[in-house]
Amino acid sequence: MKLFSEYWKDYKHLFFLSIFCVAMEAVCDLLIPQIMSRLIDNGVIQGNMKYVLATGGVMLGITMTGAVFACTRNVLSSKVSQKVGARMRHSMFEKVNRISVSDAERYDGGSLITRMTNDIVQVTNFINGIMRFFIKAPITCLGCITLAAMIDIHTIPIVLTIVLISCMALGVSMKLSYPIYEKVQGALDKINTTIREYLIGIRLVRAFGRNKYEQKRFEDTNDNLSDITIKAERISAVSSPVASLSVNMGIAAIIFAGSRLFVSGDMKVGQIVAFVSYMTQILFLLVVVTNILNLYVRTKASYWRISEVLLLSDQERSNQEWSDQERHERFSSPGERGDNQSVNPEDIREYNTENLYSEKGMYRKMVSFDNVSFSYPSATGDMALKDIDFSIEKRQTLGVIGSTGSGKSTLTSLLLRFYKATEGSILIDGKPIDELPEEQYCHIAAIVPQTPMLFTGTIKENICFGNENASGEEIEEAAMAAEAYEFISGSGGFDTYLEQHGANLSGGQKQRLSIARAIVGHPDLLILDDCTSALDTITESRVMKNLKEYSKNLTCINISQRIRSVMGADNILVLDNGYQVGYGTHEQLMKNCEVYREIYRIQMEGSVADEQRA
Repeated sequence: MKLFSEYWKDYKHLFFLSIFCVAMEAVCDLLIPQIMSRLIDNGVIQGNMKYVLATGGVMLGITMTGAVFACTRNVLSSKVSQKVGARMRHSMFEKVNRISVSDAERYDGGSLITRMTNDIVQVTNFINGIMRFFIKAPITCLGCITLAAMIDIHTIPIVLTIVLISCMALGVSMKLSYPIYEKVQGALDKINTTIREYLIGIRLVRAFGRNKYEQKRFEDTNDNLSDITIKAERISAVSSPVASLSVNMGIAAIIFAGSRLFVSGDMKVGQIVAFVSYMTQILFLLVVVTNILNLYVRTKASYWRISEVLLLSDQERSNQEWSDQERHERFSSPGERGDNQSVNPEDIREYNTENLYSEKGMYRKMVSFDNVSFSYPSATGDMALKDIDFSIEKRQTLGVIGSTGSGKSTLTSLLLRFYKATEGSILIDGKPIDELPEEQYCHIAAIVPQTPMLFTGTIKENICFGNENASGEEIEEAAMAAEAYEFISGSGGFDTYLEQHGANLSGGQKQRLSIARAIVGHPDLLILDDCTSALDTITESRVMKNLKEYSKNLTCINISQRIRSVMGADNILVLDNGYQVGYGTHEQLMKNCEVYREIYRIQMEGSVADEQRA
């Protein structure tokens, strides 16, 4: 398992110290039968109590020494295995945090949770088992066979036959159970996903009265996990009894052979007892090794599942590795650099259709799409976006409208760098979007998602998620701009505790808190992804007006299905089935965009009809 070598580097000294303790413990265990043999033959049988007491004291001292080494080994193995497990979990979480959205979407949430918990627990238990018992097994077995041979060489074939039969049973068990344990982990993924989906959608389940359906779905998944696990354990359960049976048969054979040798005077009682003791140790260790190897089979399946995530390529962040000076020279405009150097078109992919720089040398465009097309990695049909070409100047508002499936959410995903454009390029403030450092981009752009996501904690903590260093005054200003201050003050203030997902707030309150969270960090670009659907028209218009007053430099992209929400934007982008079918002001689109006129006619005439009926 070369992939995990980095997790051992700080604990190698503890690992080798554990091996030393295991070796010394094994030596102590091997000495006891030899001393006991002499105690019986030279002390008990001879009636020499002085020899019995002296030899018994030596055995007690060796046993206590072995116990000290065993305790030390247990402490070291627990520490190393838990530390390695903690590092693996950290690496897994860090990897999931770095990989692209398309890679993350290859696994459902339940699978990733299982890999970061149960799979790593399997690896941790295996490491602990190796350090505690597995290393001890070959040392003790070889010692038992060697010392048994010193007692009587004629009994060695019996010992070797026992070990051979046990190893064959282990090999067959491992080969048969490995593919089944892969299915066990997959079934565990499904049950975690089922539970997760139910807990997230518990209100919807109860609203539609689908409790029995969800119960049946869980029972089916649970029974599947149980059946597969039983099948795997059934195979593994055979190896331990086979090992026990073979060793016990060996003990019986040795007692039978030893009794005959004792009668003939070739073997003493103490030697027979020592021989049986060595066989008992071999029996115990074979059972332990069987259990560890069965655990190895399950761990191997977990190891490949963990590796599958850890070996995913990181989302490209090449610019993060540049120095501040290189980044400044590459991405700054002439006015920002304070020199008269011309901007390299290759570096910023500048469009030559117009002068993009003002007299002060500042880049005027906040967002530019240059013939952008995009297809989802797993898609088999048409592209989600095709030849999108527009630009937004700083401090302007762009409205984006279109029917369901027109590509509005895909546009948001590209702006947030969840995916890379299949064709064309996207510039933010004159810089290629995929080459901006993540930390810098998080300060440039903020998103208010279509479905508000709030975290367990206070209202203040949720707003500060957008700017952890926000002052109390900044938090209040953001809440006022989002029209959230009034209900916050009436509900107990900013220290009001929110339940999971903000369950103790209404839909409109959650949306306004999401807006406050996005603007508290004073972003240059604010993306509103149909996030005012729960707000009435008056509140929505006040929020949009407040946003312009809150930050004079704010560039806003307002994505909505309601035409009232985008009519007042400086420009409106109209999407239809992934194509850009219109771009301009409301007045311009009413003249030259059939799709926009149709949306206006349906929504506005329907609104007037509703008002008349009311």
